[in-house]
Amino acid sequence: MKPDFSKGLLPAVVVEEGTKEILMLAYMNEEAYEKTLETKTTWFYSRSRRGLWNKGETSGHVQHVKSLYLDCDQDSIMVVVQQVGVACHTGEKSCFHNKVL
Repeated sequence: MKPDFSKGLLPAVVVEEGTKEILMLAYMNEEAYEKTLETKTTWFYSRSRRGLWNKGETSGHVQHVKSLYLDCDQDSIMVVVQQVGVACHTGEKSCFHNKVL
């Protein structure tokens, strides 16, 4: 089974293996997906930088991929990881730390 990249970037939800906490949401193109499978670390496509980035490459906050799932339409990806350090660039464990309700 392979993701359907025919419509462009796909959302990738990153979940911590032990706690099942959602750490972040990013986007993958086919190249980022293939590099993630190959290296067992997360790769994403940065829309702002218009290029690939390997999570933790400069910060050291690497995500080791433990499993990867596709949704029923093969157009969304869930990446289960072992997080080293924090996931958010702000220093928070998860990017979802701004409670609204």
